[in-house]
Amino acid sequence: MVVPLEMGWRHLLFENWPIDPDVLNAHLPDQLDADEFDGSAWLSIVPYTNVAIRPKGIPEPLGVALPELNVRTYVTHAGVPAVYFFSLDAQGVASVLGARVLQHLPYYYARISLDWTDGRVAFTSQRRHPGARSARFEGTYWPVGEPFSAPGDPLGEFLVERYRFYAQAQDGTLRYTDVEHEPWTLYPAAADIRESTLLSAHGLKRPDVDPIYYYSPGLDVVASRSQRL
Repeated sequence: MVVPLEMGWRHLLFENWPIDPDVLNAHLPDQLDADEFDGSAWLSIVPYTNVAIRPKGIPEPLGVALPELNVRTYVTHAGVPAVYFFSLDAQGVASVLGARVLQHLPYYYARISLDWTDGRVAFTSQRRHPGARSARFEGTYWPVGEPFSAPGDPLGEFLVERYRFYAQAQDGTLRYTDVEHEPWTLYPAAADIRESTLLSAHGLKRPDVDPIYYYSPGLDVVASRSQRL
């Protein structure tokens, strides 16, 4: 990333599973360790849309929108909790190429649609990146219950209150980006996931337990330059 970016993250679903830490560590770069909550590591799939992506200081109306779908987990390095991205699928060839070159993140081109109707989000994604293993997601999700502040909920805080992201670049180096934003507001969520092959596309077995769902309407974010660890 040449300069810091500003953006908004909107209509997020956090689909979360516990996983054996030893199993997860086998899929992580050597510099990172699986972070644990109640003795388990965690995997998440996160569909959402970016809004008003732009270099920091540029007026919001000049930003671009970018629907996105992430496969992520939770790690530590030098005692600092962070997110590790296995993949980031996104709509838009130019945006994906720019993110891979400038941010050094494992972005993949996908055809994505997101519709917000009657309080529910319908989200579909089909990976079409040349040379990449096919991955598809189709589902509908929506908030239920009352909103709560993530820092006041132990699992919610573990899963979302993280301010550094790691990913492995195409050249094998480990990169990180720091982010700034207000604390998350979450809702308990329900979801009807009709198809999802994202975990298997990365050699990860879907845990044999029901996922835990959270929804967030979103927040605004400032992301630092990508740096080599």
